[in-house]
Amino acid sequence: MSLTTTDVKKIAHLARLNLSETDLTTYTEQLSTILEFVEQMSGANTDHIEPIAHAVDVSQPLRPDVVTEINERDAFQAIAPQVEAGLYLVPQVIEG
Repeated sequence: MSLTTTDVKKIAHLARLNLSETDLTTYTEQLSTILEFVEQMSGANTDHIEPIAHAVDVSQPLRPDVVTEINERDAFQAIAPQVEAGLYLVPQVIEG
């Protein structure tokens, strides 16, 4: 698939790009080359290829999900300016 200069002008307009005539010619050639490569890649036989989520087959080492700190909520709320029902009250910053 190759693009025309008109196609690239439409793409540039949608992307809000102001391209000169020289740029249009360059981008038309470059984008056409990219699309031809994608078309070539689409023709590759991938019937026996298993999809993967990552190129390297490694797993992320995870730590155990264990509580490591004590709950200090009551101590923090005791020094807070305003608290109600376990929540911190703050001034309204968005006008309604």
